[in-house]
Amino acid sequence: MDAAELLGEHMSEYAKELERDRRLATLLMDVIIRASVIFILAALCFRVFAPFLVLMVWSLILAITLYPLQGMLATRIGGRQGLAATVIAILAIALIVAPTAVLLNSIGDSVQGLIDNVREGTFEVPAPPASVAALPIVGERIHGYWQQAHDDLPALVHSLQPKIGELAKSALLMVASLGGGILELVAALIVAAIMMAFGDSGERAIRAIFKRLAGVERGTQLAELSVATIRAVALGVVGVAFIQAMLVGLSLLVAGVPWAGVLAGIVLVLAIAQIPAALVILPAIAYIWLSGNYGNGAAIGYTVLLLVAGLADNVLKPLMLGRGVDAPMPLILIGALGGMAARGIVGMFVGAVLLALGYRLVQGWVAMNAEERRFVAPATEGAETAGRRESPVA
Repeated sequence: MDAAELLGEHMSEYAKELERDRRLATLLMDVIIRASVIFILAALCFRVFAPFLVLMVWSLILAITLYPLQGMLATRIGGRQGLAATVIAILAIALIVAPTAVLLNSIGDSVQGLIDNVREGTFEVPAPPASVAALPIVGERIHGYWQQAHDDLPALVHSLQPKIGELAKSALLMVASLGGGILELVAALIVAAIMMAFGDSGERAIRAIFKRLAGVERGTQLAELSVATIRAVALGVVGVAFIQAMLVGLSLLVAGVPWAGVLAGIVLVLAIAQIPAALVILPAIAYIWLSGNYGNGAAIGYTVLLLVAGLADNVLKPLMLGRGVDAPMPLILIGALGGMAARGIVGMFVGAVLLALGYRLVQGWVAMNAEERRFVAPATEGAETAGRRESPVA
């Protein structure tokens, strides 16, 4: 081969390399442009969807929680999914709005009664016990304010007027927030009813997404785990807290304890945060026994009623929390509490689902490694045995 042919061959190879590099650069540029367009489109879609994100998450949680009940009802009425979803949404709204309206009415009556008594000068504060002053750190200050309220309540109210105004403003904001939350819950139930009406197609879509992300078998398991975790948290944490708050609130109303609505709201918050309701129940029982407005029989009956209502979570929670979930119950509870501390009520569901999915993924990874070692070890052992048999030394 002469020099000209050799030079031509090298030039041809160089041209091919240049063409290959050009194609790779073009392909890389196409990938970057497509990824950028997809990212921008996703960001714009999220920005448009962001105002409705919390509502849609709530709707999805409610739809997943109520879907088994909707399926049972649809089976009984001839498979009419839309009618079954509508009936469940109406019943849920009635069950939520009616007790909440009663408790809010109790709050309004209590506040209005307190304002009227203060204006008319008929509100009387009992004298403070001497033991209050013996409390550490804050005992003397509490005793001083209490004694001043007993001696001259209007003067105390006048001296604390700026602080009372701030507290009243905070209370009004809290009531407005509670009302807005109820309206949001009603809207979420309506959207959840629409989701349940098309539940079969939605379930297939969610399963397809999980299968695409994690494979057919693993994706199906993770989808089922996510659904079971959401239902467990909804029933075991929020459901139990709501039931307990309603029981305590109605018991307080029956017993005639003042501020029953406020106390029921406090019980709801405490129960969601997994704090014993005894912080509210025991002072209410003390009021029943020390106020002098109840006979011994009535006091005993109301005490038993409040204790049963306050301890209802000890019976309901083990039955509902973690039921049907392939993850430990303490893990679900920790995820719910951590998520609630980070992102509120919605974060409670997200935290529990994330911990459950993480636990299941780690468990599958450990099982996969154990399975690989189980298959590799006999093969390695067989090879070593064969080597020993063929070795002249052996």
